[in-house]
Amino acid sequence: MDNDNNVHVRFLFFTSLFFFLTASISAQNNNTKHEECSQPYSCGQYSIYYPFWGGIRPNYCASNDQLKLQCEGNQNTTIQLGSQSFQVLHFDDPVHYTLTMVRTGLIYDHCSSSALTNTSFNSSLFRYSQNVTNITIFYGCPSSVFANRNYSFPCKEDHNMSAFYGDPETARVQDCEGPRIEVQVSKEPVLGEGIEGLNKALSEGFRVHLISEAQVQQCLECVVSNGTCGANDESQFTCFCQDGTEGLDCSDHHRIYDWRGAEIFKVLDFFKGDQQLVASEFEIYFPDSGNKWNWERKVGIGVSAAVLGAIVVSIGFYICSRQKKKKNLHAVSSSVQSKETSYSSSIEDTEKGCTYFGVHFFTYSELEEATNFFDPARELGDGGFGTVYFGKLHDGRVVAVKRMYENSYRRVEQFVNEVEILTGLHHQNLVSLYGCTSRHSRELLLVYEYIPNGTVADHLHGQRAKPGTLAWHTRMNIAIETASALVYLHASEIIHRDVKTNNILLDNHFSVKVADFGLSRLLPTHATHVSTAPQGTPGYVDPEYNEYYQLTDKSDVYSFGVVLIELISSMPAVDISRRRHEINLSNMAIKKIQSGALHEIVDTTLGFETDFKVRKMISAVAELAFQCLQSSKDVRPSMAEVLDRLEDIRSDGSHRSKHEVLDISEDDAALLKNVPPPPSPDSHLVTISNSTPPNDSQ
Repeated sequence: MDNDNNVHVRFLFFTSLFFFLTASISAQNNNTKHEECSQPYSCGQYSIYYPFWGGIRPNYCASNDQLKLQCEGNQNTTIQLGSQSFQVLHFDDPVHYTLTMVRTGLIYDHCSSSALTNTSFNSSLFRYSQNVTNITIFYGCPSSVFANRNYSFPCKEDHNMSAFYGDPETARVQDCEGPRIEVQVSKEPVLGEGIEGLNKALSEGFRVHLISEAQVQQCLECVVSNGTCGANDESQFTCFCQDGTEGLDCSDHHRIYDWRGAEIFKVLDFFKGDQQLVASEFEIYFPDSGNKWNWERKVGIGVSAAVLGAIVVSIGFYICSRQKKKKNLHAVSSSVQSKETSYSSSIEDTEKGCTYFGVHFFTYSELEEATNFFDPARELGDGGFGTVYFGKLHDGRVVAVKRMYENSYRRVEQFVNEVEILTGLHHQNLVSLYGCTSRHSRELLLVYEYIPNGTVADHLHGQRAKPGTLAWHTRMNIAIETASALVYLHASEIIHRDVKTNNILLDNHFSVKVADFGLSRLLPTHATHVSTAPQGTPGYVDPEYNEYYQLTDKSDVYSFGVVLIELISSMPAVDISRRRHEINLSNMAIKKIQSGALHEIVDTTLGFETDFKVRKMISAVAELAFQCLQSSKDVRPSMAEVLDRLEDIRSDGSHRSKHEVLDISEDDAALLKNVPPPPSPDSHLVTISNSTPPNDSQ
């Protein structure tokens, strides 16, 4: 018996020792991973981070082993896709990883053996941009084949045999004896100029979009919390932290406290698409800064607890195993029943919501036909909770159909929320809801008016961005119309909670339609705030809301301040390709304005340096954005005050009448002369008397 006890004691000792050493080594290795993944892949003018690897970046710093970049001559970057090598011409969008690439084989010799291979992309990694098309090249064609010689070119090896590119229907290509391959080109280059036309088409390259939006959002959340992005041993996304830990991010917000002070963990769900951080909400919350320990203490206590826990678990394992199995089976059964009941109840609420609010019902088959069976070519974009498709109804109306994601029961909550919010609102700068499907349909679908000109983000730093497209007066109108919509929402006691340039749609006249109300909340009458777990998009979330879990109308004001800076700079709110302290646009803008260096972030196409009137307006809007971005909500202006100030800036002061506005002309002059403004942000706040918010007739 004593021998048996000694064996158990030794077993427990070595088990505990092994567990302790493993934890220590793992923490040290992860700390090294944080440092290594903080280093960029550098080649020529580009410094690239996640989701790529190569150079001094190990493969666990990437989202996929196939995303290896190679530097040739310290100038050109190439990537190997299967058997084909591509040269990366541009990293067009560092936030959403849009690349312009060209086939290295074809660009140098259109008839070489290395060029004569078809290339298909891994669909889980890439998707083509909308302006990409395929052309077919036919080799070994006699001259009699060509109906139009402008599409033919000779091969160097055999001048008697030519090649042809274009549509197979335009020539008798069955007479071509050589191989035929498909290559990707942009639709923009003009073909039909023989070998020169093909050279131009191929040298322009073609654009692809890399990885899903969900991964982008995860990485942004990680970087903002001072982590570095990478992949774990299961090739899943992970965030490497400075203290050696890893997880979804490195912030202290992995935990919140309920009203009893007991620690409870947030439930984090990530969906595909332009996804925000979705967390379980707690309506009662009292922050307790005393419960937030530093990481070093957490790690020390965690390791000690792990060793002690290993001993306790080892001793109790044999005693409790059968009881635990029984309890677990019972718990799983109860959980499944509970979720099924909850889901069923939510579906009933969905139908009740649509019926109660008087929304028109569409059948699933009707919307399936309208979107050509949800054709990917008709995809307009990914929202926070669904994919949006272009559609045309039987009555001729052109619509946008949002197809809610199916991988979480929370989609029902967001579905009902949008129906409830939008059916009670009518404003010229808010998107209109035409209807939805009922609970009997195969999927939850929302039908909106179609806004044809993309989003503000598209025009500032996305696919539609072209120098000079958005002149300053157009950007001022966008700011004013967006502010008008938010004033209307706040007057209706609604907080949007996801104000960003991706949610501001534009029609063909660049008029604004604010969209995506899946995260919006109704502020109870006479309430100063709603206590809820932070939700939103990195770079736009109010820091006070993020820290104290109190959502107010000033949270929208902060987000709108970021939008103003985007309109001034044409830069995205978060860009992990920028220097570390400039990744967050709001932080960078505050520092630039405080140091009198506003000109360093202004879009050079706006005429800031050449047009005094434009310069004065931009400086005034930057000052207003500075006030909106204050860390304390109490010193931010209201949206009504923001709207009034914007209209005053646009009218060069003629809008100011009965409203009392603090004179900030000296601050404007300081910005124009690149002189640092007064150090205290309180010294140049705009103070306006109570004003009546705009009504529906605006």
